Amino acid sequence: MLDDFLVRAMVAGVGVAIVAGPLGCFIVWRRMAYFGDTMSHSALLGVALGFLVNIQPMVGVVVVTMFIALVLISLQQRPWLSSDTLLGILSHSALSLGLVAVGLMAWLRLDLLSYLFGDILAVTRMDILWIYAGGAAILAALLAIWRPLLASTVHEDLARAEGVPAFRVKLIFMLLIALVIALAMKIVGVLLITSLLIIPAATARRFARTPEQMAVIAALIGAVAVVLGLQGSLHLDTPSGPSIVVAAGILFALSLLPFGRPKAT
Repeated sequence: MLDDFLVRAMVAGVGVAIVAGPLGCFIVWRRMAYFGDTMSHSALLGVALGFLVNIQPMVGVVVVTMFIALVLISLQQRPWLSSDTLLGILSHSALSLGLVAVGLMAWLRLDLLSYLFGDILAVTRMDILWIYAGGAAILAALLAIWRPLLASTVHEDLARAEGVPAFRVKLIFMLLIALVIALAMKIVGVLLITSLLIIPAATARRFARTPEQMAVIAALIGAVAVVLGLQGSLHLDTPSGPSIVVAAGILFALSLLPFGRPKAT
């Protein structure tokens, strides 16, 4: 069944979408879209680190993205730097540093476009195994911290007063984002990963009555976007990663049509 490259691409893309949807909901609720962008842009630097020290690029991505997240948390304690300024500095600096690092490794033959925009049609059976095994672990961890993370998302100070370890939960959440970025990098690329996280979640918000419903709907919308994007890529001969994001954008635009009264989440 998995001998056909398009079938493998769909299976892999759907696996990533199922994981990205619920995590993307928290990114939308916590207004962390630019933060996710910063972490995803740093993924290329993680790839360079992986090749430099001879480890799996996915491991390098997780290490670098978590380091960037910790640097951001540390710098946010300084009142003279606003969060959006810090995010802009770290986002573009990490991406540029990754490009420079790859350029300096003259011995390395690397298809930059596949890392920047994804190459889902090249996924292997081992990639699919990584995606589903890693995705299951990520969803299990998210389920374990769901209630405290939701409580700190609604009102962090009140959650702390009730004994929720908000900082620890936030760190775990950041680690989960880093893992999703590592998993999704081959699907849509480091420049488009955040789109797969936030667009399905933003689309699902219109139709969900509860946070749990929104998480499930976001996963389903992401999966539909993957299938539609790949079909469009096949018939129109367009890049697969961007086609998936375009499909997700179209679904979001359709959700804005007046089907009925929007539901608050």
